[in-house]
Amino acid sequence: MASSSRRLRAFKRWMKSHGVECSDSLELADDLPGGQGIAVKALCDLKEGDVVARIPKAACLTIKTSGAHQMIESAGFDGYLGLSVALMYEKSLGPQSLWDGYLQLLPRQECLPLLWTLAELDTLLLGTEIHKIVKQDKDLIYEDWEESILPLVDSLPSQLNPNFFGVEQYLSAKSLIASRSFEIDDYHGFGMVPLADLFNHKNGAEDVHFTSTSYHCEFDADSNNYNNVNDEPSTSNGQLMKKRMEEGSIDVCATIGDDEESAENSFLDNIESPIDPDGRSSSSGDDSKSSPDIEDDQTVLEMIMVKNVKAGAEVFNAYGLLGNAALLHRYGFTEPNNLYDIVNIDLELVLEWSSSLFSGRYSRTRLSFWRRLGYSGCVSQDSEYFEISYEGEPQIELLILLYIMLLAEDTYYKLDLTVSTTQNYNGAIGMLLSEKSNIASKKASEMSKELLLTVSVCNALVCLADMRESFYGSNSLEDDLEALRSCVRDRKLYHSLVLRVSERRILEKMRTYAAVGMRPYTPDTVSREEEIETE
Repeated sequence: MASSSRRLRAFKRWMKSHGVECSDSLELADDLPGGQGIAVKALCDLKEGDVVARIPKAACLTIKTSGAHQMIESAGFDGYLGLSVALMYEKSLGPQSLWDGYLQLLPRQECLPLLWTLAELDTLLLGTEIHKIVKQDKDLIYEDWEESILPLVDSLPSQLNPNFFGVEQYLSAKSLIASRSFEIDDYHGFGMVPLADLFNHKNGAEDVHFTSTSYHCEFDADSNNYNNVNDEPSTSNGQLMKKRMEEGSIDVCATIGDDEESAENSFLDNIESPIDPDGRSSSSGDDSKSSPDIEDDQTVLEMIMVKNVKAGAEVFNAYGLLGNAALLHRYGFTEPNNLYDIVNIDLELVLEWSSSLFSGRYSRTRLSFWRRLGYSGCVSQDSEYFEISYEGEPQIELLILLYIMLLAEDTYYKLDLTVSTTQNYNGAIGMLLSEKSNIASKKASEMSKELLLTVSVCNALVCLADMRESFYGSNSLEDDLEALRSCVRDRKLYHSLVLRVSERRILEKMRTYAAVGMRPYTPDTVSREEEIETE
């Protein structure tokens, strides 16, 4: 493979030939530690509102722009599956691909857990939030390849090398798409956006925003902005961009025109390039030859500064406010001291704890009552769970469930009878707390968490933290910290240790949260519920 500097020069030539504009105020620096990729740095002071890059949609690699679009659409593929085929197809063309100069800059694959061996997953990610999820992902992706890609390989034109469409190549394509793709618009869907995908992520530190814009139109503050595939549409930059335009910092309109879809469709009708009998796109991939006729497209993608950045500093994008589990799962890296980290306590674990104290029938009855009151945990796929925040604070639905599980029998039956008679499900727990604590019911909602933290509930939280901690195996938190301090070059080990340590520290904080929530009682007091009942 060509050296990094050669690939960067080739990419810059590719950008120029495809109408991708990169501001002279930016430097593409191939100096990240350990050869982890490109960093985008400021060569001079950048100001909020500056447009630092423009990328025509035709220069993006999508299902619609790929030379394989007819083959993909004939197979009925869309979304990530279709984009994976498009990426594998363009890679198989080599220098003949319109995106060769861009693809040469990309790594062969990203270091996502999805591509780790099963032994690595079971060793490095044991006990973490993504251990089981990644293993399930691997199984599902292999099924996708076997059911969808493999039959497609049998029908490939003879000139296409089937080795570019194997399961390993599919996994590699999925890793690049998962970590680098953006949502472009309704027509293109998700796609690879050259240059935009070189801006690295930093939680809560967005310097530049990815937005869809149009030339030659009046300003529309309701233009759609998308920062990456995980972000929701935002219009926060509208007035800012208008202000910069009035100051002369932006020389084009920043909006999507009302007739974007029709203009976009007619444009793409002109650039569609069917696969010829040799299996190649009818357009040449040579940078010196013609690229898609981008001048007819009225829409481009822009990277706009959302805050000031000093010369020499790296310019960051933001993929959302994500904890380390999500960052490692989707992008292959973690951030130390990540304020958005969480740990999940599965409902199954709560029921396991309950079964150690009560009968199965007792636990099911109390759980059913909790659901009748309208409560539930978070749900993902077939799992229901409760989040523990970075500060160790449990989701209130978990506290309510534990409180109901631990209610004295007579108190529980009174509450059940009251709810069944009055059909008043909403606020039932609040009413109980206000009655037991002799406070106004209107104050109950404000004080509910504090009142729910009875001695027995706090003991249950400690027990759940210990049970969740056991998932990590025999190594202690101190063992993981020592391993992290001595881990320098092994990227997989480093990021998995950061994740393990961050999760275990949250469990430690959860125990502290429970300890602080406890109240001193007389030695003969078994639980706070019993104390309240005797008042």
